[in-house]
Amino acid sequence: MARLVENPDLAFRLARAIVSDIALYNQDKVEEGIKNDSIFTLMDEELDEGREHFFSRVSPELADREHMYERAIVDVMIKQAGKIESPIW
Repeated sequence: MARLVENPDLAFRLARAIVSDIALYNQDKVEEGIKNDSIFTLMDEELDEGREHFFSRVSPELADREHMYERAIVDVMIKQAGKIESPIW
C-alpha cells in the first residue's frame, strides 16, 4: 500500500492535480457551470469522486486537509475560468 502524503505542500499539489484533471476532462461542463453559476451542482459527482481520491491519498492527521481540496477547486477550476462570461463576475 502506498504511503499517505503528510507534507502540506505535496498534499495541496496533489489536490490541484486532481482538480486539474477533472477540469481538463470536463471542459464543456466547467464552461456551462461557470456560465450558468451552477458549477458545483453540475460537477458534484466529479468533484466528490476527486475529493474521495484526495482523502484516500492524504493523511487524516494533516492539518487543514479538508480545506485543501476546496482551495484547489477555486484556484484551478474557478479562477482559471475567469475569461468565461458569467453573472458571477
